[in-house]
Amino acid sequence: MSTPITGHAATHGPEAGGPLVVTEDENLAEHLLRLCAAAGTEPQLIRGAPPPRGLWEGSSLVLVGDDQAERCAGLPRRTGVLLLGLDLDDSGVWVRAVQLGAEHVLFLPDAEAWLLDRIADAAEGIGTPALTVAVLGGRGGAGASTLACALAVTAARTGRRTMLVDGDPLGGGLDILLGGETAGGLRWPDLAGSRGRVSGAELAKALPVLKRLTALSCLSWDRGDTLAVPSEAMRSVLAAARRRGGLVVVDVPRHLDPAAGQALEQSDTALLVVPAELRAVAAADRVAAAVRMRLDDVRVVVRPLGMFGLPAHRIARGLRLRLAGELAAEPGLAADVEQGVPPGIRENGPLARFCETFLSEVLPPVPAVGGGVY
Repeated sequence: MSTPITGHAATHGPEAGGPLVVTEDENLAEHLLRLCAAAGTEPQLIRGAPPPRGLWEGSSLVLVGDDQAERCAGLPRRTGVLLLGLDLDDSGVWVRAVQLGAEHVLFLPDAEAWLLDRIADAAEGIGTPALTVAVLGGRGGAGASTLACALAVTAARTGRRTMLVDGDPLGGGLDILLGGETAGGLRWPDLAGSRGRVSGAELAKALPVLKRLTALSCLSWDRGDTLAVPSEAMRSVLAAARRRGGLVVVDVPRHLDPAAGQALEQSDTALLVVPAELRAVAAADRVAAAVRMRLDDVRVVVRPLGMFGLPAHRIARGLRLRLAGELAAEPGLAADVEQGVPPGIRENGPLARFCETFLSEVLPPVPAVGGGVY
C-alpha cells in the first residue's frame, strides 16, 4: 500500500546513485537491501540516525524506517523521502510522515513492486520523463512514418536524447528510412518477450544508432516474419524509453492492435497525418475516433495538394482536432530515401522546418546530451 503525503515544499532534487537506508530494524533493513540488489544498486545503510546532512541531501532516494522517523524529522526538507511503516495498525505513522516531510508512506510487502521501480528509477538517475509523440496516418500512404523519422532526426540533430520506436510491423522498417538497416543492435523480435521493468539506459545502448546521428536510437523490425509484439512488451519498452528523458517518437499503425493501443496510452500527444483530400479525411475521421478513446491530445497535420486540396482549417474542424500545421512536400525525398539519407536531415526543407516549429512548441529547452550531426 502506498499513500501520498502532501503539504511540504521540496527543496532538493534527487541525484543519480544508490539510495540511503535509515533504520535499526533488522528485518526491514534486510528487505530493503534485497530490493536494492534486485534493482542493481548498492544502498548506504545508516543504523543510527540522524545521518550526516550531506548524505541526507545528496542521496538519490531516502528510505526511512518508522523506527527512525522522529530522529530524522529535524533534517532539511527534500524530495525523494519515503517512510517505511512497521505496523499497519499504528495510525501515528501518518503524523510522523508529515513531520518528516515524506512523499509516501509504504508498507512492505504490499508496496514492494512500486518501491522496486522507485529504487531502480533513482539508480538510473531519472529526471523529467521524455515527451512521447505518437504519429499515425489518416489513410495508407499519408506519410506518417516519414514524419516520425523526421521528428526524431530533427530532435537528434540538436543533440537531444531521442528514441524512435517503430510500432508498425507492416511498415517496412523505420531503420531503412533512416539508412540504418545494416546497423547492429536489437530489433523488436529480440524484445518481444519483455515483461516488467526494462532499464532505459541499457535499452538505448542495445539499439541501433546512426553513426553520424548518435543522439538517436531506433527500435525497428528485422526482415523476419515477426508481425506483432505483445502489449506488455510495448508497455515495458516505452516505459524504459520515457524514463531516459528527452523525446520518444512512436510510429503507430492505423489499425490499432493491443500494442498500438498501449503506445497511444503512453503517449503525451499524437499527430494524425492527413492529405487534403475528401477520401483521406473520411478515412481519418475513423482513425481519429479510435485514437481519441486512448489519448486526449490529438492534432492533425495536413498535407496540402495544391489548389484543388481542402483547406487545412476545414479539415481540422471536420475532424474535431487541433491543427498542428501544414506539411508541404519535400523535394527530392524519394531519392534521399533510396540513398539512405534520413528524412528531416535537410535543415531548410519543409520536413525539418515543420518539425522544428512543432518541437519548439511541445518540448522544454534542455541542455544537449551530445551527439553528432550529418
